Amino acid sequence: MTSSRFQVCQCEQKDCQLRFPAIEGTHSGEACPQCGSRAIAVHRPYTAHGVQTQQKKPEGPEVEALLDNVRSVFNVGNMMRTADGVGIRHMHLCGITPTPDNPRMGKTALGAESTVPWTRHRNGLAAATSLKRQGLRLWALEGGSRSEVLFQASSDIRGSPIVLIVGSEVSGIDPEILEQCERVLSLPMQGLKTTLNVAVAFGIAVYVLRYGRRKEPDKVIDRWQ
Repeated sequence: MTSSRFQVCQCEQKDCQLRFPAIEGTHSGEACPQCGSRAIAVHRPYTAHGVQTQQKKPEGPEVEALLDNVRSVFNVGNMMRTADGVGIRHMHLCGITPTPDNPRMGKTALGAESTVPWTRHRNGLAAATSLKRQGLRLWALEGGSRSEVLFQASSDIRGSPIVLIVGSEVSGIDPEILEQCERVLSLPMQGLKTTLNVAVAFGIAVYVLRYGRRKEPDKVIDRWQ
């Protein structure tokens, strides 16, 4: 598929001068989206840079994901796109979690909804129990008294495939599913809020599990000895 080329445009109105990108060869760069005044191209056309797809597999374990009653189709679309990028091998969409059959998912999944294997489950607890019986490790992305910081827990995660479980944006993971989980992981928070957007948290977690450092830090030698 041919990538679109873009032009940087700028509003000619002196009190505005908004600088913005527009697709080359379209009328989108002719008028300022802020004030409506005439805009002109101020840079030669360019193609946005993507990262070269890697053939070498990550050192981390295989990962599947179970989305427990995630409400937003756009959050699920974002997670589908992340799953495609990091190499999640299967998505389990449980309860009211939207599926790729929803036409709005493509707005954030951008085609990944067609490349990532997925299964819909009406009952998330039954799905989690079945995966555990198959020998997969259930790890939850959740807060609470059981939680351990993701970046510390990921130092040694060798073993069978992991199913990362995330829950509802409002109510979190079903307590009975949480009871089935071997480990509960959380992200450290510094501000007023105690959680991140579920799609953002999911993205951080799966990349750490797949690509995070597995070895112990190198021993520091005191140069003053």
